[in-house]
Amino acid sequence: MTDLQNTTGTVSLPADPGALSPAEARAAFRSGLAVPTAGWSRGFAQANLIIVPRELAFDVLLFAQRNPKPCPILGVLDAGETTGPLLAGGDIRTDVPRYTVYRDGEKVDEPTDINDYWRDDLVTFIVGCSFTFESALREGGISIAHIDQNVNVPMYRTSVRCEPAGSMGGPLVVSMRPIPASQVPDAVRITSRYPAVHGAPVHVGNPHEIGIADLAKPDFGDPVRIPEGHLPVFWACGVTPQAAVMESRPALAIGHAPGHMLITDAKDSSYLVP
Repeated sequence: MTDLQNTTGTVSLPADPGALSPAEARAAFRSGLAVPTAGWSRGFAQANLIIVPRELAFDVLLFAQRNPKPCPILGVLDAGETTGPLLAGGDIRTDVPRYTVYRDGEKVDEPTDINDYWRDDLVTFIVGCSFTFESALREGGISIAHIDQNVNVPMYRTSVRCEPAGSMGGPLVVSMRPIPASQVPDAVRITSRYPAVHGAPVHVGNPHEIGIADLAKPDFGDPVRIPEGHLPVFWACGVTPQAAVMESRPALAIGHAPGHMLITDAKDSSYLVP
């Protein structure tokens, strides 16, 4: 075990986070451990969050319906609800390693729990995450750079505009994984079988074609080294609703901190299609 210093004190990092059950992982985060979750709880789906007041919930739902690639909804907690089937016995206010709080579109806090911000009118949208198919990629012989390099996945705003809905509008956000050129078809084939967690890539190759100026400067997460012979491969990302929040500027919205996901009780295989 390794000790990490967090805002809540010293918390132990498990020797093998991938071996933890989702409930065990959520308990660690509830205790204050604040780390990216790639590779945690192997075999179980991870998810993005966007939490908004009830009066904005329809706009978020419509935005997700019109932009299903970056915003595949896995579940919704009604106004004031703090738990549900995807996190049985858990608490959405405490069981994510780190959150991002926005007021009028500006990030004002990145707490390890949102008890101080919780209101009975808040509706939680649980959105699919590409971390879910990373185990399948690795089983297919494709390495994952951000896991191997022990950093957060790099994410970028693009020049691609999402379909607006009500007060919500903004750019598509993508995550990037460098893939050996010879394995790109395998990566497309494997991830296309997970449409509920972003599915196949939205772009392969030249990042300038989707408005990304510099891969070494992600908008969220950390840069990764791209080895010789690898191509950058981009998947739609569930941080897209947060980019829409930044642009649309609602009075209050809460998301997960990018890369710090909700680990759900749903198995990865439940989102696999033949």
